[in-house]
Amino acid sequence: MSDLLGDTNVALGVSGSIAAVTVVELAHELRRHGASVRGVLTDAATGIVHPWAVEFATEHDVVTEITGRVEHVELCGRDGWADVLLLAPATANTVGKVAAAVDDTPVTTCATTALGAGVPVVCAPAMHEPMYDHPGVLDAIDRVESWGVDFVDPRIEEGKAKIAAEAAIVTATARAAGDRPLAGRRVVVTAGATSEAVDDVRVLTNRASGRTGRAVARALVARGAEVTLLHDASAAGEVPYADVVDVESAAEMTAAAVDACADADALVSAAAIADYTVEAADGKIRSGAESLTLELSPTPKLLDTVRAEYPDLPLVGFKSEPGGDDDALTERARETLDRVDLAFVVANDAAVMGAADTRALVVRRDKHETYEGSKLGLGLRVADELAAELE
Repeated sequence: MSDLLGDTNVALGVSGSIAAVTVVELAHELRRHGASVRGVLTDAATGIVHPWAVEFATEHDVVTEITGRVEHVELCGRDGWADVLLLAPATANTVGKVAAAVDDTPVTTCATTALGAGVPVVCAPAMHEPMYDHPGVLDAIDRVESWGVDFVDPRIEEGKAKIAAEAAIVTATARAAGDRPLAGRRVVVTAGATSEAVDDVRVLTNRASGRTGRAVARALVARGAEVTLLHDASAAGEVPYADVVDVESAAEMTAAAVDACADADALVSAAAIADYTVEAADGKIRSGAESLTLELSPTPKLLDTVRAEYPDLPLVGFKSEPGGDDDALTERARETLDRVDLAFVVANDAAVMGAADTRALVVRRDKHETYEGSKLGLGLRVADELAAELE
């Protein structure tokens, strides 16, 4: 299954923060990842986003009051419809009421019911920063977290605790609603291209986008792992669901991997790490008509370096080769698998670099299987293979 939220029913509780204007797109994003969504709105929320807009986005009737149908039980009771209750956005008012079991809105009544029924709850707060820093609000968050509610930290910007990015909210919802075979595990993931400085302006790099590595990191988080992602953050942008270590060169990535693996349960190396580096010139090499020769030196292999440091750590490698020949690709993958004693190798044709979808071989010593589909789907496959390996 390639969807993070395939066959998951999400009750989406919306409170009266201005961030409620993002709910239509959030509902669409949840559905893009396979979820069915039903909206529950406080009266204050209806003044910011019209229930018809949420109905359009979810293709379900929206709950704006609790009636004789006992909608809170229908949605979030022990035999209710919802697999998870997502409070997004959650105001200071709503978080405080949930902590005190005050049920005076449809959203807080659903929350009390869900917590009593054992339905997972995810909370994405949004408010002005001074409200978020209020001791009572912080105490309420701590109390609700102690009950097992998963909080998606807001982005602190412009004096506001803005609602978290959609990717973080969707990933947290998948983590709460689904199986967590990697709960309690810490996994290091490398992603994207490295860049080797030629001078202060120019670099040597490759075509890798980092999409696969970021998809693997996201899938591991959804399956319950704590993830440290090593990549060039300036090139890839925000990754809100993992702890990020910003690296640029092959040497920086290898050193960061050795450090991060000190307390890790596994390493998944999906990065396209440079095979060669060059001694960088000071300043900028003058441009002109004259030819220029660069002397390239091989870089240490990250997997070999980590294996030497941690002989028993489960390692997963990625192998990319041009040509599209599965037999040759499998043979090269097994060479790496045997040399470094890897758990398994994910091998693909270099032609998929930068593409949204992929085709890959999951190669073990005695067999290989083909995967075709989205890179996030491949990430979920890698996460499940690794979970089986760690068991």
